[in-house]
Amino acid sequence: MAGRSFGEERAERRGIRLGGRSLRQHTARGAILNAVFLSSLAGIGLGRRFLVAIFLTAADYGLWGLIYVAVVTVIWLKDVGISDKFIQQEDADQEAAFKQAFTLNLLWTGLFSVLIVALLPLFALIYGHPEIILPGSVMAVGVLLTAFTAPTWVLHRQMRFLRERTLLAIEPVLGFVVTIALAAAGVGYWALVIGFVSGTAASGLASVLASPYRLGLRFDRSALRDYFSFSWPLLVAGGSGLVAVQTATILGEATAGLAGLGAIGLVGSIVAFADRVDQILTQTLYPAVCAVRDRLDLLYESFSKSNRLALLWCMPFGFGLALFAQDIVDYVLGDKWQIAVGLLQVFGVVAAFKQVAFNWTAYHRALERTRPMAVSGTLSLITFLAVGVPGMIGFGLTGFAAAAIASEAVALATRTYFLNRLFEGFNVFRHCARAVAPALPPLAAVLALRALDLGERTGLAVSAELALYVGLNVATVWLMERSLVREMVGYLRGGAPRPTPAA
Repeated sequence: MAGRSFGEERAERRGIRLGGRSLRQHTARGAILNAVFLSSLAGIGLGRRFLVAIFLTAADYGLWGLIYVAVVTVIWLKDVGISDKFIQQEDADQEAAFKQAFTLNLLWTGLFSVLIVALLPLFALIYGHPEIILPGSVMAVGVLLTAFTAPTWVLHRQMRFLRERTLLAIEPVLGFVVTIALAAAGVGYWALVIGFVSGTAASGLASVLASPYRLGLRFDRSALRDYFSFSWPLLVAGGSGLVAVQTATILGEATAGLAGLGAIGLVGSIVAFADRVDQILTQTLYPAVCAVRDRLDLLYESFSKSNRLALLWCMPFGFGLALFAQDIVDYVLGDKWQIAVGLLQVFGVVAAFKQVAFNWTAYHRALERTRPMAVSGTLSLITFLAVGVPGMIGFGLTGFAAAAIASEAVALATRTYFLNRLFEGFNVFRHCARAVAPALPPLAAVLALRALDLGERTGLAVSAELALYVGLNVATVWLMERSLVREMVGYLRGGAPRPTPAA
């Protein structure tokens, strides 16, 4: 398991330049560097949504939510793992393989861009807001432009992360600048639309100019069959999520109005931020996982450690969001977002536990076992509908929160079942306990401090509580997971530390 034996030969056949390191070292360094790099970009994305909320009314933000959901409703089905299949394959002619994948992705993306424009009048009729048609059509152009970032797949497959992330960073950075500038200028939700399109256009152009291969179209029936076999379960899983989002949107607008829908969109952005950080680690590991997919022991080690690393911050983030939800509204968002406090508290906890074993899909994709994702998505949807439809009709946003809790519980149980089949001996309770333990003392300390009722809750008092919470989290993480942290830091420094046991 140690040193040069960690899949080096197979990695080099896949074009991964290790630079004298083992694949273990190269992957760990890439994961840590990507986590720092992309966490910053994810923070920029979250900041874009939070800061723009300062300039927009809750109703305007709710209207943006309708535009966003209408577009996402269609493109949700676009992500069927074409890039994952390209990274997973090992064809002798990689340029031909890339052109096949690029062709399929361009056709697929073009189809969905047309569908967005075609279906927007229907969404406008369902939502009762025809003003979403024009901005939604403009966003469809941005969706089409995302197809031209496909050259970054080659860089990802070769684990050339710095080059890849530099290209993909253009969209969030430029989008942030454009969005906030236009929002401050008073253009309303159009700031978000224009920011998205300008960012994707610039990122697509830069990716094409930096492509390792010349772009070209190449259609192959056998490749189409391979991609279809890999992708159809992901289409089912995406469709399940789509139905859940649309159900929440339609019932949310009907039972809580645009302000309530804005609250749903806001917590959705926060959960997406928490998901994004775990996705960073999962995506970083995926090429290495594909390279060693014949070694279950190495797969389990990478699964366990990567998820533990993600949970070191996801648990404190989620619990902290629940703990400071009222303060976020009082001191950051303003009283107009009071309706979102309860959802922020619930979704903080949901976001924390959603990250437990979140990276399970990467290991099943690497082994071409994508059907479990369809099963998980379908069961989660059934649960959401069973709880959410009557719950939202009867109790509004409270019913939505209950549905989110129930569907996530089912999703966790489902992925645990399939992980037990893949990794014999996997114990989700031990895994959860290890993840939750460092976050409990800081949570208890802040709650105990509040119980003392020391007087008026000023901004200074909130800042002191937040500093206490963050400081105690750092201390408990070091106390309970310092061996894992030391191992990762050792890889970052270029050393070869002794690997800690997988949990």
